[in-house]
Amino acid sequence: MQFQPYKKINDNRYREDFGFYFEDFTEGMIIEHRPGRTLTRTDNTWMTLLTMNTAQLHFDANYAQKTEWQLPLVDSTLTLAIITGMTVNTISKKVVANLEWDKVQLLKPVFEGDTIYAESEILSKRESHSRPTQGIVTVETRGFKQDGEQFMRFMRTVLVYKKGHSPNYNIDEASE
Repeated sequence: MQFQPYKKINDNRYREDFGFYFEDFTEGMIIEHRPGRTLTRTDNTWMTLLTMNTAQLHFDANYAQKTEWQLPLVDSTLTLAIITGMTVNTISKKVVANLEWDKVQLLKPVFEGDTIYAESEILSKRESHSRPTQGIVTVETRGFKQDGEQFMRFMRTVLVYKKGHSPNYNIDEASE
């Protein structure tokens, strides 16, 4: 199946249209999410300030130098947020709600200057029993560093609109 990220509106006009509907997901499908994101010291500092994370390992280079890592670690909640954000265009652009986060595993450290990438595998899907215009999709998302080393994985379950039932139906789907 080929997915088109643009819909032709008329001869000279196109509309971006990202995201999968429930029907577009197939169990076993693997989606590579791009672009990647290079993490900076500023990203890490802002996240520690926003979340009031006072662990010195994230923002005190002198302290971090005395640890086994010898460098400040990027706050894992930042990598979780960015990896999740990378998946939105496909996995949850047409989402009703996130239903569950499960089995978040931090496998390797991430450092300032690392570039991270994501991929998601569709584990299961089923129609909603209580919402006939929506379906439930469970994915495993994995985070990788620039050298291909996996540093994170987690499962997420989302409630997704079926085709013809999203709030943008009149705008996005009427021409289908």
